Amino acid sequence: MDRDQGLSATAAARPGGPGSPGAARRPAGALHRRPRLSLALLLTAPLLWLTVLYLGSLAALFASAFWTTDSFTSEVVRVWSVDNFRALLTTPVYRQVVVRSIGVALAVTVLCALVALPLAYWTARVARPRWRPLLVVAILTPLWASYLVKVYAWRLILSQGGPADWMLRPFGLAGPGFGLPAAVLTLTYLWLPYMILPVHTALERLPANLLDASADLGARPGRTFRSVVLPMVLPSVAAGSVFTFSLSLGDYITVQIVGGKTQLIGNLVYSNIELNLPMAAALGTVPVLVIVLYLLAVRRTGALSSL
Repeated sequence: MDRDQGLSATAAARPGGPGSPGAARRPAGALHRRPRLSLALLLTAPLLWLTVLYLGSLAALFASAFWTTDSFTSEVVRVWSVDNFRALLTTPVYRQVVVRSIGVALAVTVLCALVALPLAYWTARVARPRWRPLLVVAILTPLWASYLVKVYAWRLILSQGGPADWMLRPFGLAGPGFGLPAAVLTLTYLWLPYMILPVHTALERLPANLLDASADLGARPGRTFRSVVLPMVLPSVAAGSVFTFSLSLGDYITVQIVGGKTQLIGNLVYSNIELNLPMAAALGTVPVLVIVLYLLAVRRTGALSSL
């Protein structure tokens, strides 16, 4: 037995033996000589997840949108039809909800941009360098809180007799209460960090010599901002708008909590899931198509490379 063990140890210690370092290096060397094979093995798992779970679910969504529902039992009938999409185009309520949803998403995006530009300029160019990391952390801190906690906090703020009424009462005004303005205001607060962060990064990378050159040529701060700063940060603003627009367009919880009787696409999808699943799927395709068109529009600004 000792002789057999010795032979096994000798075989393992040989350069070509199974336990030698060369045996472990051979697969690594083969992968190194075939970079495409290495890339394929590396991307197989995430691409499989993307294809099966993400794109597969979207395909199932689009397919179910062409089905119908039995009006008596509410059971899904797998018969191909375009009645759901015809109803989306011909029913005034659906058209109004789609237009309102896009308008809310655009309003939230514009408000986020108006707030983010001066705030990010101050954190990136005006504040002292030692305070800038702390300011960025302070901006991102709301993202660590629960979504529902933040929405219900705004419900308390905007409620009758709440802090909003208390602050506006000396001016003879009242808070917005619950409704469409409250939903826009709450969504702006929720998604504002997603706009500030890319704009802050772009302003932080802005070469200081460009601003000095603009001042040396006699340009005032407003002209410098319009001619130098704004063109360079516009792709970052567009990149942040991708998040604010898409997140606002698909949101339904905020509208349900602070929106009063306001209805957006997400609320209609949620209300139709149990009663009319194919109609809910048809409604769900609308945000997907709108976001795809929005991405194609902002692609020209170079925003996708800033994500």
